[in-house]
Amino acid sequence: MCLDEPAGGAGNGKGVASGVSLPASWRRRGRISALCSGEEKIGYIQSWLGNAHVLNHPQVPKFGYSPINQEDMFRRVVRQSKFRHVFGQAVKNDQCYDDIRVSRVTWDSSFCAVNPKFVAIIIEASGGGAFLVLPLHKTGRIDKSYPTVCGHTGPVLDIDWCPHNDQVIASGSEDCTVMVWQIPENGLTSSLSEPVVVLEGHSKRVGIVTWHPTARNVLLSAGCDNLIIIWNVGTGEALINLEDVHPDVIYSVCWNRNGSLICTACKDKKVRVIDPRKEEVIAEKDKAHEGARPMRAIFLADGNIFTTGFSRMSERQLALWNPQNIEEPISVHEMDTSNGVLLPFYDPDTNIVYLCGKGDSSIRYFEITDEAPYVHYLNTFSTKEPQRGMGYMAKRGLDVNKCEIARFYKLHERKCEPIIMTVPRKSDLFQDDLYPDTAGPDCALEAEEWFEGKNGDPILISLKHGYVPGKNRDLKVVKKNILENKPAKKTEHTAPAHKQVSSTPSIQSEAKLDEILKEVKSLRDLIGSQEKRIAKLEEQMSKIAI
Repeated sequence: MCLDEPAGGAGNGKGVASGVSLPASWRRRGRISALCSGEEKIGYIQSWLGNAHVLNHPQVPKFGYSPINQEDMFRRVVRQSKFRHVFGQAVKNDQCYDDIRVSRVTWDSSFCAVNPKFVAIIIEASGGGAFLVLPLHKTGRIDKSYPTVCGHTGPVLDIDWCPHNDQVIASGSEDCTVMVWQIPENGLTSSLSEPVVVLEGHSKRVGIVTWHPTARNVLLSAGCDNLIIIWNVGTGEALINLEDVHPDVIYSVCWNRNGSLICTACKDKKVRVIDPRKEEVIAEKDKAHEGARPMRAIFLADGNIFTTGFSRMSERQLALWNPQNIEEPISVHEMDTSNGVLLPFYDPDTNIVYLCGKGDSSIRYFEITDEAPYVHYLNTFSTKEPQRGMGYMAKRGLDVNKCEIARFYKLHERKCEPIIMTVPRKSDLFQDDLYPDTAGPDCALEAEEWFEGKNGDPILISLKHGYVPGKNRDLKVVKKNILENKPAKKTEHTAPAHKQVSSTPSIQSEAKLDEILKEVKSLRDLIGSQEKRIAKLEEQMSKIAI
């Protein structure tokens, strides 16, 4: 018995409680490990930590212990969380999208956008900018002749699916324009070069496009002219211009939960919280991250702001801020010394932030809570190949039967690889703790209501029986409004006086109508000639068959 007998030489042990004697060797470091087996050590430590008399004994060194039970100790050592065991898994090769020439443009956007119907990927294109739109089931090798969305005259820098219509996507480009596209329900059968609307207002390339989370047809764009424009896509009008707010390039823009505020990260190292309808800065933090490399800032569900950036020593950082008291961060964590920009993807239902570094081969994920240190590291998913970009699936597009809580679309140099994040559960029943009601496709407000000052929280849906996409009925309204209002918008910009604006729309409308009629006539002629040609070919084929 190594623990009940004195070690000798340093004095005798004294009994302190229920036959447990205190060896004199307690004062000697390394004596316990020298005398005891593994099982004896464990029993020794447990009996002593659970015994208040022993801890208060004068010969026991004071390490700051207090008499606590084992459950309390476990709670302090290991934080309880249902997301501790989230694990990622890449799908098999036959479920990837292969032979895709992912864009090489030097811009720190995600290059990929996903919704429950389609995955869109910015690709290399000669003579302009283009992106692929693939139905989710269209996996395998993608033919080089597969149709693209190719209306831009410069490289596409950013794309974003409309949250209220799964067939509408916006794109920003180096050609200084924003275009909004309508994708056919079953995907593209021929290349699409005519957008629903072209939004012109930026003088330099447009690097950021993002839809309003709760209002229909409200789109924000930010360009390298340091200008933020908020558009009513239904009329093609720029209704809010945020000029003179940012003195340098805007790195990121994010709406808050109900779309009443935006937060931005700028090259001047400031993070700003802006009320876009009042056109005023609510809060700003100088040198949120002191490094010169690009920052990112996103709103969380509780109104706090999560940022990623670089320290003065070029270490990657993440930080949590309260806009009400933005001078001091709630929490700051330094990660590593890699130079890839960290792209944050946030799930408001589970409060998990996923960080994907451009050029990294890993996805780190963190849980945000009200307990210190507030940002809790969960795990890292790693692969061998670095990522060129990343798409993030909306919650309603996930498979709830497999306890899937996130799905990423990782861009390699020549392919797109889905990665599934799962919480392991033994039960096959619906896990309502993993899937609280989430934002659905219905909008809470019309564009006009939001511009008038109203706010609306997202309309939530349950995923208990899975998400069934409904019919999208918005596109006809968008087309009608654009045809009626776009000519008027053009004259507002070009007319020198207000009196002329009222008289010119009718003339321009007539000219536009004539142009459309001519185009329709030419298309009819073309169809007629093609029909004749087809008839001739059929006749020739029948002769050959005979």
